[in-house]
Amino acid sequence: MDNAKVIFEHPLNEKMRTWLRIEFLIKQIECNKKFDCNNALLFFHSLCELLEIVERNDIRSDLIKDIDEQKQKLSTWLNISGVDTELLSALLDKLNVILSQLNSIPKLGQNLKTDRFIASIRKRLTIPGGCCSFDLPLFHLWLQQSQDYRDQQIAKWLESFSTLYLAISFYLQLIRQSGRFKLLSCSNNFYQNPSEISRLLRIRIPIDKGLYPQVSGNANRYAIRFVKLDSDSDSKIETQCVEFELANC
Repeated sequence: MDNAKVIFEHPLNEKMRTWLRIEFLIKQIECNKKFDCNNALLFFHSLCELLEIVERNDIRSDLIKDIDEQKQKLSTWLNISGVDTELLSALLDKLNVILSQLNSIPKLGQNLKTDRFIASIRKRLTIPGGCCSFDLPLFHLWLQQSQDYRDQQIAKWLESFSTLYLAISFYLQLIRQSGRFKLLSCSNNFYQNPSEISRLLRIRIPIDKGLYPQVSGNANRYAIRFVKLDSDSDSKIETQCVEFELANC
């Protein structure tokens, strides 16, 4: 436990910010899709937030562009001596499958947008306590149905996001693997990068240090300020030399 480390991730462009938020919501949905009447809203909050992101952005087109860009980069490595061409070809084949699926699916989340049950819950989620049984008797009745019945409906709701789940997970896996952690140190709790272009920062810190990073900047230049977990925002933060690991992806 003494060697335990925590990884913080920070997006450096708007699209990466969206991909990380979608990944976060996907994990919340997967974790909370088995529920009872006391914790059901954890699932529906995440599901409706995911639907909100999909409605407000052209997710499919943006994701296709990013995955195609990643595919082109990987393709250039095929002619480099010493590269594992078998592994690289397998990655490219998987990207081609994902691109084909993204191009062929209907509009993301369309079946949820027109679902009367989901729509009734979405309207009430913005109201504190708005999903009580007297507000949503339909929801209350649905929660009393068997687990098998609910599982079938949940699977149907999530079906339109299955390709999105696959594409986001695989794309972010490739992005994360593109950067290697380097051991760095900084003084006065502050680090500034030497103009290295990145999409995603991954910062790894020993958990026993009790520090978390505050990142500001963009893909061309950024700065990291390390803050103690138990520090008061209004109090003076003790300056120190901080050792951490950083991966630019």
